Amino acid sequence: MSVMKRVRDMTVATLNERLEKAEDPVRLIDQFLWSTHQEIGQCEQLYRQYASHTEQLQRQWKDAEQWKARREQQALTALKAGEENAAKLALQDKVAHEEREERYRGLHEQSRSELLELEQLLQELRDEYRNVYERRQFYIARMESLRLQQRLNARFSPGSSDPSQMLRKVDEHLTDLELETKSLRDLRRMGQEMVYHAGAVVQDVVEREMQNLKRKLQQGG
Repeated sequence: MSVMKRVRDMTVATLNERLEKAEDPVRLIDQFLWSTHQEIGQCEQLYRQYASHTEQLQRQWKDAEQWKARREQQALTALKAGEENAAKLALQDKVAHEEREERYRGLHEQSRSELLELEQLLQELRDEYRNVYERRQFYIARMESLRLQQRLNARFSPGSSDPSQMLRKVDEHLTDLELETKSLRDLRRMGQEMVYHAGAVVQDVVEREMQNLKRKLQQGG
């Protein structure tokens, strides 16, 4: 039994050591839980066998104890009746049952002690299974938290979609369109002014030419 316990302690120590280096702790824990579940089933079966055997030893022990008491009473009755030989035979049988009683009581005590040790080991296995299972659930919750944090970081990391940045780009685009429209409007206005100015210049030239012609006519007349 103590060897089994040392093996279990070594197994737990190995698990803790491997967990520190494991890339997938949940998978490693699942393997350990499956192995522990198998051992619990085997221990439960062994416990039932031990309990049945211990109970049988106790019955044999108590049976020998009862026969010892019965033979002692028979020897006493025979001695009172003056049947000394019958009393001796009863006492001889009493001694045999007494020896049988001692043997079965010793076996029962040993079996009972081992049964209690097995019961303790079985409880340790169950506690160990529950503790490791709770650790597994913690790892799963921790991994889910990390996964959500990664999604959160990816959502709000530089370069990700930002409503304020998007609106700022829209504002810049609209500003560019407004500037472009204003530039086109200014160009049109400048063109109209240039046409008007050109027309005025032509009119001045025509007017000067008209005055020159009038002067020539007056001089010729």
